Amino acid sequence: MTAHKTYWLEHAWLGTHVEPGVALDVTPDGRIAALRTGADAPPPGAEVLRGLTLPGLANAHSHAFHRALRSLVQVGSGTFWTWREFMYQVAQNLTPDSYFALARAVYAEMALAGITNVGEFHYVHHAPGGARYADPNAMGEALIEAAAAAGIRITLLDTAYLASGFGEGPNHHQLRFSDGTADAWAERVSALKPREHALIGAAIHSVRAVPADALATVAAWAGERGAPLHVHLSEQTAENDACHAAHGRTPTQLLADHGVLGPRTTGVHNTHLTDADIALLGGTTTGTCMCPTTERDLADGIGPAGRLQRAGSPLSLGSDSHAVIDLLEEARAMELNERLRSHTRGHWTANALLTAATADGHAALGRPDAGRLETGALADFTTVALDSVRTAGPLPRLGAETAVFAASACDIRHTVVGGRHLVRDGVHTLVGDVARALSEAIAAVRG
Repeated sequence: MTAHKTYWLEHAWLGTHVEPGVALDVTPDGRIAALRTGADAPPPGAEVLRGLTLPGLANAHSHAFHRALRSLVQVGSGTFWTWREFMYQVAQNLTPDSYFALARAVYAEMALAGITNVGEFHYVHHAPGGARYADPNAMGEALIEAAAAAGIRITLLDTAYLASGFGEGPNHHQLRFSDGTADAWAERVSALKPREHALIGAAIHSVRAVPADALATVAAWAGERGAPLHVHLSEQTAENDACHAAHGRTPTQLLADHGVLGPRTTGVHNTHLTDADIALLGGTTTGTCMCPTTERDLADGIGPAGRLQRAGSPLSLGSDSHAVIDLLEEARAMELNERLRSHTRGHWTANALLTAATADGHAALGRPDAGRLETGALADFTTVALDSVRTAGPLPRLGAETAVFAASACDIRHTVVGGRHLVRDGVHTLVGDVARALSEAIAAVRG
């Protein structure tokens, strides 16, 4: 891109309201140069985006290879723990090449859903049996390159995963997840380098998978680099019970004791919390990433998102296991779950839910300069059709409510990343036939 490019937005969500007729200029380096309201018609040469344009959506929690489990795990009954056995089977079949192909297709599906940035919670590091590849970061590099090939941004949350439970070493499935020690994990991940579309962050898989005396090592690595730090937290009551038995405290309290909590940290799920846990998370401004479609799919429970936010914990959203990839559905589900629990309506406005899906999600992934349609921000945005069978009828000024409570990923018409038109009229410009790419990549890893 050698000159300013202009997009004309028929309607734009500006964080607090929907504005009709907005001209948006993009700098050569992919940032928003200017926003001009009151543009009743497209300026000469502008690309026209009809519908409601939002900042690009941030998928703050992803396990790309779980996409291969869609529908497969819906046969019969079971629990999170039985679901996990299916997950292990797919994980064992991954190679750097097959993971690149699968992640490229999954990230392209995300782009079609309006997602411009993904937080990939990455723990499949080594070959089956635990042997390192010639490049110890071959799997992480495959994910970074897959995001580039699909045209979206990624924060690779390289995950420490060292144990199968409190006081237990990794089982045979988990050997390829483990670096052996936190110091070895830190040495390996330090070789990963950020690039324009990719940031490097850290993750603690869970308090059951990282021994207590190793938590501070992971936290220190992230702290020294100002990097995002994510952790699965109290997703299951069994984890809470085991933590109490081993340490006499909740997982949240254990993380606090070892310096893990804080404004760069995001707890994923945060489902089964005590009042003291909520106060700790809110008081340290530790974020909360809710993944409602996965949490309901795995029968995890409904997390106290409203109480967490009121306590001071910023909310973001993720599609996690990719039972579906639809951030609008995640936003809607968070509100509707709270309605089911409380028997009252209206816990978050549409604006607040979109903020969780955009600005606060990007911030959780280390990109506070994304997720807003404003001068200087990254030129990442997506357009929702307002004339589909789901969205037709409401007044355009209610576009935020329409997007959250009626639209779906199927209604995404355009996606722009860094000023580049990545999805045009519902077609991915880099991957083309995304459904075929998904089918082929999933067949290759199912074995």
